[in-house]
Amino acid sequence: MFAHMSRLAVQYGAVNLGQGFPSDPPPAFLLDAARRAVGVSDQYAPPAGLPLLRDAIGADLGVDGADVVVTSGATEALNILALALYGPGDEVLMLEPVFDVYVPQARLAGALPVTVPMRLTDAEGWTLDLDAVRNAVTPRTRALLLNSPYNPTGTVFSRAELEALVALARQHDLWIVSDEVYDELYFGERPVPLRDLAPERTFTVGSAGKRLEATGWRVGWVACPPGLAGNIAAIRQVGSFCTPTPFQVAVAAALPVARREGFYEGLRAEYGERMGLLANGLRELGATVFEPRGTYFLTARRPGWQAEALVRDAGVAVIPGEAFYLNHPAPRGLLRLAFCKARAELEQALERLSRLAEVGVGE
Repeated sequence: MFAHMSRLAVQYGAVNLGQGFPSDPPPAFLLDAARRAVGVSDQYAPPAGLPLLRDAIGADLGVDGADVVVTSGATEALNILALALYGPGDEVLMLEPVFDVYVPQARLAGALPVTVPMRLTDAEGWTLDLDAVRNAVTPRTRALLLNSPYNPTGTVFSRAELEALVALARQHDLWIVSDEVYDELYFGERPVPLRDLAPERTFTVGSAGKRLEATGWRVGWVACPPGLAGNIAAIRQVGSFCTPTPFQVAVAAALPVARREGFYEGLRAEYGERMGLLANGLRELGATVFEPRGTYFLTARRPGWQAEALVRDAGVAVIPGEAFYLNHPAPRGLLRLAFCKARAELEQALERLSRLAEVGVGE
C-alpha cells in the first residue's frame, strides 16, 4: 500500500503525506562527517558494526556497546530478530494497527502473527486493551513485538502499561522486540525504554535515519540482552554482511553531537508545530484528529474521505487505515498522514483538501 500510494502521488502530482520520509535535509554535522569518511573508510566493516559506532550507540542508550549490533536500517534489524527468535509453530504477539513489515517478517520466519486491536474512540483516542493482550497469549507464543512511540497511532505507552506487559512476558517467558525508532520524536513525557524494565529479554531496535533525517542511509541497530549480540551478528553475516562503512563512521561522529547540541529538542519543537498546523487544518475541514504523543504521523477520520479518491481528486496522498490491519476491521474512514514535510507542503495539502471539501468530492 505504501508503494502504491507513492506511485499514485507521482502519477497525480500529489503532495505526499503518505510515506514517512522527511522533507528536510540531514543536519550539517552529519553531512560533514560523511564527507570526511568517504574516501577514507570505504571497505567492509565487521558484521556487528564498527566498534566506534557500537560504542557511540551504547553510550547514547546507556548500554554496553558490545551488546549492540549495527544493521542496514531498522527494517533489517526487525527481520534479523524474526529469524533469530521465532520459527515454525511459534506465535508472535503484536498490536493492531500493525506496522506493515511485522506481519510478513513473522511469516517468512515460519511463525504466526497474532494481532490484538487497540481501541479507538473519539473521546479517548487510541488506548491499549491489556486484558485482550493477556488473553491472546498461548503456549505457542514466543515473543511480544511492541512499538513505542507507535506508528501509526502516535501512542506512547505509559510506564504502568509497559510494566504490565513486562510482567506478562516474564510470566510466559517471552522475548520482547521493542521497536523504538521514534525514541527521540515525542511530544510531552519522554518514552520509557523497555530495556530499562526487562533488560534480560528485550531487544531494542533503533534508527539513525529517523533520528537524523536520513532515512535513505539505512543505518539502524539492535541493542541486545547481555551476551546475545554475537548470535544476532552471525545472522547478519549471511545476509547484507555489513552496513555501508562511511555512513557508520558518520553516524558514530554525529550521535554525540546531536545530543550535545540539542538537535533532538529542536526537531521535536519543529515537528510539534507542524503537527499542530496539520491537525488544526484538518479539524477546520471537519475531520476528527487523534493527535500523536510521538512519531511524525497523525491519524484522522472524516466522513466521505477515501485515500485513493484524495490522491486522485485533491492531489494529496495519505495511507488508508486498512493498510495497518490484518485480522480485524479497520475503523471506518481512518487515514494516516505524515507531518515530517515542509510547512509549505502541509499548507498546500490543506489548501487542496479545502477545495475538495467545498465541492464535496473525494468519496
